[in-house]
Amino acid sequence: MTESAQAVREFKMPDVGEGLTEAEILKWYVQPGDTVTDGQVVCEVETAKAAVELPIPFDGTVRELRFPEGTTVDVGQVIITVAVGGGAAPAAEPEAAPAEAPAEAEDAAPKGRQPVLVGYGVSESSTKRRARRPAGEAPAAPAPEAPAAPAAETPAAPAPATPVANGVPVSGAGRPLAKPPVRKLAKDLGVDLAAVVPTGEGGVVTREDVHAAAAPQAPSTPAPAAAPQPQGAPEPAQPAATAPDARETRIPVKGVRKATAQAMVGSAFTAPHVTEFVTVDVTRTMKLVEKMKADKDLAGVRVNPLLMVARALLVAIRRNPDVNAAWDEANQEIVRKHYVNLGIAAATPRGLIVPNIKDAQAKTLPELAAALGELVSTAREGRTSPADMQGGTVTITNVGVFGVDTGTPILNPGESAILAFGAVKWQPWVHKGKVKPRQVTTLALSFDHRLVDGELGSKVLADVAAVLEHPKRLLTWT
Repeated sequence: MTESAQAVREFKMPDVGEGLTEAEILKWYVQPGDTVTDGQVVCEVETAKAAVELPIPFDGTVRELRFPEGTTVDVGQVIITVAVGGGAAPAAEPEAAPAEAPAEAEDAAPKGRQPVLVGYGVSESSTKRRARRPAGEAPAAPAPEAPAAPAAETPAAPAPATPVANGVPVSGAGRPLAKPPVRKLAKDLGVDLAAVVPTGEGGVVTREDVHAAAAPQAPSTPAPAAAPQPQGAPEPAQPAATAPDARETRIPVKGVRKATAQAMVGSAFTAPHVTEFVTVDVTRTMKLVEKMKADKDLAGVRVNPLLMVARALLVAIRRNPDVNAAWDEANQEIVRKHYVNLGIAAATPRGLIVPNIKDAQAKTLPELAAALGELVSTAREGRTSPADMQGGTVTITNVGVFGVDTGTPILNPGESAILAFGAVKWQPWVHKGKVKPRQVTTLALSFDHRLVDGELGSKVLADVAAVLEHPKRLLTWT
């Protein structure tokens, strides 16, 4: 069966998180001409929360990869087309329509498959946009190999039904054509969409158009394209140009790092932070860790000081349950949680993420150790799912692995407290009336002062320190 006799199906960037608007293509696992099957992973993308592998939902032969690796793509955009069995050409491919078909025939065509992506309507919206093309292009769809270079051509006068503002086609309501993520980007950058010259198909404003309008050095009109691009293909990404003697390098902030920055700013300026510190002798706990490592009953279980800190914090929360809460701004209520989703801050090549152990309060020590080990290894491999990073109640950040004594951690948004665990070092310490070398660490607890007052925060921190100083309290306090 030839390609012309086959239907071509489109696979769009899905909403792989909860309401995420874009994702970056990290790696393609297939190339044009490859055969794919339903459920086969075709690419890996990075959202603002995690790296996710995307499976194709149908069988066929890869026809086109619409975006190269490293490109940030809006949810709902076609990223790959696949030639599948069947004789009907896809409604979503304008080049498959007969050349003599008028624009009105597209509106009368049968409905295509109904998208299920968050924030995007059904297929009628795309046909309406297609009808808004300039009059010189509306009567016939372009041939498959015809280049689309709207930035290099002077568009013909628009149809009477399409009003124009500042030379930009707009909708009947007077708004420039742009997808919701592009509108949000324009709002964040302070760009007036009505003043942006669109280069997208049908007069749609693209992300590149907004960035060009926001750049001080950008010309008022887009530069002609150096070479024609295939229909639907994005302009090649512009790498950060750094001369050998450059004094600065600009790195785009996106993905996990961008989401972390936004979350930390929101947390710092929303929740009133208070941080308290305590320095504690953890010699007994460190000895217990060494004994447990040699215990045959714990063979295969990862036992380390972080595990003991996690258990100590869970004991402190059990003794002071009011600390495990959240602030409901809309209803002006404090929501006490009767479960503990224990977050563990993890540094990964893509930035800081905070996955959490669900219902950590109900786990035994071996179960907690296994969950902690799996959480850390999955995060380092970049395989943490968005669900694993949602619903946290309190968090631990282990700054001691970097040789840092302590810090003033910022709350993970929506959580009540975060405990910083500093480096364990040998120090002179008064023990039983004599100065002796002891293993000492410093703990820092930041908490939301709307939820936790000074007394409650002090009790929680003191309980964690007490358990680490005398780990037998793990038995007497539980």
